[in-house]
Amino acid sequence: MSALGLNVWLITVLLVALVIVPVAISLLSKTLKHAKSIERYLSDMLNAGVPIVSHTAAIPAVDDLIAVAKKLKANVEPIESGTGSLAELLVQRANGRKP
Repeated sequence: MSALGLNVWLITVLLVALVIVPVAISLLSKTLKHAKSIERYLSDMLNAGVPIVSHTAAIPAVDDLIAVAKKLKANVEPIESGTGSLAELLVQRANGRKP
């Protein structure tokens, strides 16, 4: 190997060893630190979210209740109109008037 080739090879190895490797280690260290922070935050979110699940378990039951209420509304409207005329009759009798 010529002296020029040996010098280029030596400069390249020194550049890698003294610049690129420390920069890579620094970047990997920061990445690991941030990854651990994300893991902690996700753990906190999980711990906070688990109790919420038990509070939202009744939502499907509320949806079922709304569906049943819509069906009942169709049956209630004729009853309501019939009781309205009955109420008028009772008011008239209470006031002493005969229908």
